[in-house]
Order: sequence, then C-alpha cells, then structure tokens
Amino acid sequence: MASKAINIFNQIKDPNEVIVNLFFNACAQIGTEEALNLIIKVSSNIPQAFLSDSNLLSSLIDALMKCGNTVYAQSLFETSTMKTLSMYTAMMKGFIINNMADKAIKLFDDIKNPNEVTINLLFNACAQLGTAKELSLVKNVSSNIPKTFHQNPFIQTSLIDALMKCGDTLAAQSLFDTIKARNLFIYGAMMKGFIINNMASKAINIFNQVKNPDRVLYLLFFNACAQMGTEEALNLTKKVSSNIPQVFLSDPNLLSSLLDALAMCSDIKTAQSLFERSKIHTLSIYSVMMKGFIVNDMARKAIDIFNNIHKDEFQRENNQDKILNLSNKMKNEFSRSDITIYLCLIKALTDIGIFSIPQSMVQQIPSYYLSDYRIQNSLIINSYGLNGMSMQAVELFRKMPKEFIDESTYVCVLNACSHSGLVAIARSIFNNISIKTDIIYTTMIDCLSRAAIFDEAQQLIDQFEHHHMPVWSMYMALLSGARNEKNANLSQNIFDRMKKHFPELKSSLVSASILLSNVYASTGDHEKASNIRMELEKSGAKKKVGLSITEIDGKILQFRAHDQSHHRSTDIYIEADRISQELIEYGYKYDSSWITRPLQPDETIESVLCGHSERLAIAAHFIDNRKPKIIQITKNLRICGDCHRVTKIIAALRQCEIVVRDANRIHHFYTNGQCSCNDYF
Repeated sequence: MASKAINIFNQIKDPNEVIVNLFFNACAQIGTEEALNLIIKVSSNIPQAFLSDSNLLSSLIDALMKCGNTVYAQSLFETSTMKTLSMYTAMMKGFIINNMADKAIKLFDDIKNPNEVTINLLFNACAQLGTAKELSLVKNVSSNIPKTFHQNPFIQTSLIDALMKCGDTLAAQSLFDTIKARNLFIYGAMMKGFIINNMASKAINIFNQVKNPDRVLYLLFFNACAQMGTEEALNLTKKVSSNIPQVFLSDPNLLSSLLDALAMCSDIKTAQSLFERSKIHTLSIYSVMMKGFIVNDMARKAIDIFNNIHKDEFQRENNQDKILNLSNKMKNEFSRSDITIYLCLIKALTDIGIFSIPQSMVQQIPSYYLSDYRIQNSLIINSYGLNGMSMQAVELFRKMPKEFIDESTYVCVLNACSHSGLVAIARSIFNNISIKTDIIYTTMIDCLSRAAIFDEAQQLIDQFEHHHMPVWSMYMALLSGARNEKNANLSQNIFDRMKKHFPELKSSLVSASILLSNVYASTGDHEKASNIRMELEKSGAKKKVGLSITEIDGKILQFRAHDQSHHRSTDIYIEADRISQELIEYGYKYDSSWITRPLQPDETIESVLCGHSERLAIAAHFIDNRKPKIIQITKNLRICGDCHRVTKIIAALRQCEIVVRDANRIHHFYTNGQCSCNDYF
C-alpha cells in the first residue's frame, strides 16, 4: 500500500534519513511517472548530507530505476565517491528491469568482490540477452565463484535460467542433476527453460518428478502441453486438470494457461465449455479464447468473443459503442500497454481476410490504441512483401533511418526479397546485418531455398549451428524449398536430420511429414507417400484441414475441399463444371502432380482438383449468371500449383480480378491472365 506510505510521509515536517529512505522505497513500489516526479522533488530538497548515506542513495537509485529514469540514476551513481555493493546491486537490477542488460554486465566487471546477489543479477542479465557471448560469460563466472555460492538455491535457479535462455539445455540439465535439494523454483526454471527451447516433453518429465506442484508449475505444465499440441498432450492436460486443487483454478493466470492448452491441442469445445462455466473472465482469459478460436480456424467466433466482452455492462447493439465502451473499461482497469484484445481482434480479421470486414471494424478502434506501435505494425507490417511489391519494400528499407531498423525490419525486407526471388539483394542486406538472430537466418535460408540454392542455404544453417542449437524453422524452410523443386532425395535427407535434431517436436514433425509425403506423391511415388500418411494416422496426428473463406452478398462463406454443406452446393458444382469446360476448351490440362493421394474408383484428376476449396469459392461467385468484377478469397494453406495456373486463366476468361491470400502471400490474379507473384511462390 505504497500510496498510503507516501501520505504518511507528507505529514512529517522534518523527516530523517530512515523516513526518506522508506519514502523512496514506496515510490519504487509504485513505479509510475507521478512517483518519479515525487522522487525528484523530494531528493532535490533533502539535506546533501543525506546523500552520503549509501543505504539512502541505494534506495534513491532503485526508485529512479523502477520509475524508468535510468539517466538520472546513472548520473547519481557515477558522481558518488563511495560506491557500495548495495549501490551496484541497485544499478544492475535497474538496468535489467529497463531491458539494458548489457549495461548491467558492464557494471559487474567493475565489482572487485561480487557477492551472491550481484552474481545472481549477472546471470539474470545474461539470461535477458541470451546470446553465445553471454553463455560463455555465464560458464566462465560460474566456474570461478566460491563453491558455497553453488549451494545457494537462488544462484542455482538463476544459473539454470541463464543457461536455458542462452540455449545450452545440456549444461542446464547437467547442473540440475547435481542438485540434491531441489526446490520448486529450480523445477520451475527447468520447465520454463525446456519450453523456451521447444522441448515441451522434457518439461513434462520434470513436472512428473514434483510431488506437490504449486500454481506456477501447473501453469508451466499446461504451457508445455499447449506447445506440444498433440492428442497425448490433450489427454495429459485433462488428467492433470481433473486432479488439480480447485482453488488453483481461481487463479486467472492458471485458468488462462489451461484454456490455452486445451485450445492448442485442438479441443476448443472443452475450452469453450470451461470458459462459459467459469466466473473468472479477465482480459487475458478473453484473449486466450480469441487466440484459441483463431488457431482452430474459427476466426468469426473470436470476433464474437470480442463483441461479447463484458456483455453485462455493454448491451448496446452498435459495434462502435461496444468498442468504445471496451476502450473506457480498459483505460480504467488496465495499463495503456494492455492491448492484447485488440491485437487478437486484428489477427482474427486478418485470418478472415475479406477487406470490407476489417475496414469497418478497424476504423472504430479508438485512437488511444491506434497510436500504439504494436497495433500499427499488426495493421501494416510486411504489406509490400505479401503483395508482391518487393522492390518497393527494398526502396522503403533503404530510406529508413538506421535507428528505426530492428529485427522485424530485416525480416520483412528479406521476406519481400524471398517472395520475389531477389536473392542478390537479400544476400547483400543479410551480409551487412551486424547482429543476426535465428529469425533473420531463417528468412535468408527461406530466400535461398525458394531459389533452389540449397548448398548455400545449408552453409548458413551450419554457420548458425556452430554457435547455436539447431532451429526447427530453418530446416522447415529448407524442406519447403525442396518440396517446390519436387526433390525427393533432398527432402528425405532434410526430414531425417529434422527427426534427429528435434525428436521432441512431435507435433511439428507432423507438418514436415506431410510435406515429405507430398514430395513423394508429386514425383509419382505414391507408395512411399501412402506409407508416411499411414504412419501419421497410426500416431493419431491430425492434418490441418484446408479452408477457403469468401464474402458474397455481405455473408461470409467457408468451403472445405469437396464441400457439400452449402445450401446451394448443387449450383456451385454445376458452375465449377462449367468453368472446367471453359478451361479445357482454352487448352488447359490438369496437373496430376498436385494430387497427393491415390485416386478413388469414382474420382478423376479433374474432379479431385476442381473440388479444391478455392475452386468452389470462386464458382460460388458466378452462380445465377453473376458477373463480379473482383473476388476475394482467403485460404489457410498454400495454394497448389494447379489452382494457381487455373485461377490466372479464370481471371482472364471471366474478366474478373481474383485476389487470393494463402498461407504465404497475397496473389492478385489480373484480367490479363497474370499474377502479382510472377509465378514465384
């Protein structure tokens, strides 16, 4: 109750050093701009003799740091002639809180005899940066500190955390195995570390060693299950949640984690049922449910959740009133940074991808949130690259002030180059990046793989792995490139390495297995393709269902492959047959290499390909002799090569622009029979 402590302070005429010290502690606890102003006012009026008290100066530095004024704190520290360990501690802790871990590490170098607290903070700083350089520092320092320090559970926990966040899971495991007296914090650091390193099954194994887990460990367990996303993980989630103390489920963070696990394991029905029964409906829980619906291809339900937030308080029917009321509620209850709900809304609108819908809703988001860079980024980012305007993306990148360029900027411009085959430009940009993260490496590897420059892509992976653990997404980019080239041998080689490097990522290996199966099918080796799919079926793995969404007469329609659920399915299939005849008369021949399974007795190459979800969505626009000028479709998977060729011809024959946003990019099929991707996808 820091504000009440400050009220008491204001009643004192002549506070002594102890009282002033407590005042700074109270301000540090509040940590707001208002508290910062009070700190500056009081510190400028206290006797100068007070500032010779190292304890008081330490609490003043701590308060300034926690209120975000690192410059003033550093100035006080540097001008002090009697620096104590407590002052170093306040400075290091402050730098870490303000995401300036490099300064905390530099400060540590000035300490002659660090104690357990400063060692602990050093490990925290290294964990925050998480690079190979910090890993080396962590190992060097930990090997030279007194043995008694290694018995400190706080040191043990922070050291495990640092090793994990720097990517050395083996060293963290080795340390954990030597610790005889393990507390819940140590178990938590191990579980969190394995989750961070995409080794969820190992986190679950750690959980199973704990006799009486607390709320945090249950939360981490559900996070691990969410990361796995398998049927096995779902069964574990249900088993553990049925035995968890009910009082724990009154914790909104734990409930959010459980809902997330259910949704990520594809049991959105159970998640929804639990959500509806629960009386705890915080914004984080609403966010988890929205995210769950989005992941399970139910974006419209996510929007329904958004519109029903705090429905007891907001009974207005107009969407604008709902959004504005939500804004007021959030302003009163939450900090400005709490914008997750709007980010989830934008993601749901993005998944639907029909311009008229987000256009009307986004216009109603209050300027209070539109001014936040995360909202702005989610509305704009990567637009040039997605729409095939790669040179515009490169030109904009070159105009950007250097201080604005960060990891996401590099990823966006490299991604734009990747989707247009601008390998030389991408290579030049990549080579000039001073700090290359795993995401930057992955994007460059994707660029090379799309251009079938596999040797160089592999060299980049080897270069990265010289100092880091293998990263799944890099191999997936390489495999996708091999799939594009229908290179079965290379695809099998990459897949075998993925199984070796990532045995824990069972759910992710499913998508890789499907890609490999598709490669074999496209080369005519249906036996190997069928064997892979049979193995997937035996394991209980679920293939993501392809969906296409479009809007007709103000209504959102959703199609699956060979969908018969629409009330006008007969008319849609008649129109699809009519379009197919026009294509054949035009001289088009269907490409059977895009059929990834054996044909059934009653199927033909034409019937299978014409039944793809985007073909049905296109046909639906032309029933009743309609003559649309533009059609917009969103597909959750990548468009196949046959559908891409067909859609170009349909756009020309029917003189209708067709815009298809697939999992990778946006294709603008123009009436001249060309696509914005220039067939590079």
